[in-house]
Amino acid sequence: MSVTRVLALLAAAALLAAAPASVGAAGACTAERFSKNRVYAACTDLPTLGASVHWTYDPAASSLSVAFVAAPPSAGGWVAWGLNPTGDGMSGTQALVAAPKGGAYGVETYAIQGTSLGSPGSIAYKTTDLAAEVGADGRVQMFGKLALQNGTGEVNQVWQVGQVSGGSIGIHAMAAANMGAKGKLNLITGATTAVSGGSILRKKNTHGILNAVSWGILLPMGGIVARYLKTFKSADPAWFYLHVACQLIGYGVGVSGWATGIHLGNLSKGITYSLHRNIGIAVFALGTVQIFALFLRPKKDHKLRVYWNVYHHSVGYTIIILGIVNIFKGMSILNVEQKWKTGYIIAIGILGGVAVVLEVITWSIVLKRRKTEDKAYNGGASNNNGHLPLSM
Repeated sequence: MSVTRVLALLAAAALLAAAPASVGAAGACTAERFSKNRVYAACTDLPTLGASVHWTYDPAASSLSVAFVAAPPSAGGWVAWGLNPTGDGMSGTQALVAAPKGGAYGVETYAIQGTSLGSPGSIAYKTTDLAAEVGADGRVQMFGKLALQNGTGEVNQVWQVGQVSGGSIGIHAMAAANMGAKGKLNLITGATTAVSGGSILRKKNTHGILNAVSWGILLPMGGIVARYLKTFKSADPAWFYLHVACQLIGYGVGVSGWATGIHLGNLSKGITYSLHRNIGIAVFALGTVQIFALFLRPKKDHKLRVYWNVYHHSVGYTIIILGIVNIFKGMSILNVEQKWKTGYIIAIGILGGVAVVLEVITWSIVLKRRKTEDKAYNGGASNNNGHLPLSM
């Protein structure tokens, strides 16, 4: 075999090996054109938000020229793309953010910590040639050049879009497409790997639903049963078993929701919702104490029963109030659609309305019963042996 043929075969093999670098060769990104004769060696269509990224990487100089293309949710919105050297999520991302500024788009850099964008400032990579503009298709095109660490090959990339309100960058949506806007990018081969954000979003939704049903609905229902149904003699002892059933089921579902929250916390390093977490821990702890307190409940005629009742009622109402407050805190964190907040408000409103109606009915029953017992007592026919009439 001649030297020429060998060289031809080697050249062909090299071209095949380099083929993945044009990962977007069959995608829409290859049809995108940029102003000022900007041309990039590779591109790929990202799996969410209709975005794409173009790049040219010089391994010898660890220099990355990049163009990110995405459509904001509405005209005049912002787009962002960045690299995360410490993880695969938002926290720790060294981001380029393009937003309207002075009638045109400008680019600023953000070193993101936690879930807050923070203020613009320097990032871990030296940046140059930052620019942004709106393309012919209405999507925002953002450009920049980053000096990476020596030996960089595969990177964690994060991208996002959102709205601008009153000149300020707003929080991005919490839809599956937004939560899944992250992945790995091999700058050498062009290979991309998506990092599943949908599974985390499902876990967050599961966490919210479990806690809303347990601490936010079942426990208030159990409290209503205990406070009002026991007034009706015909409901004794059924009210007690119904109360216990609501509280035990609510506690069991609540423990599942609490455990899911702990798991989510472990998955979200660097992201802490301190108040939401602390209230959740307090509700779980108090709920657990309530369950064990059932085994220490004195008999009705025991002298300590009145103190146990005061404790049980006080802690029970505290759990219900804290649980409802924390559910709304969780909804704010998840940025749920208004219809879910409205639905829960309606559910709580119905329970509150039922409680008001039963409060009126039970007080009328108690007052009539007291009046009857007082007449019987004054007539000498009372068998209550000096005890107070039945009260709430």
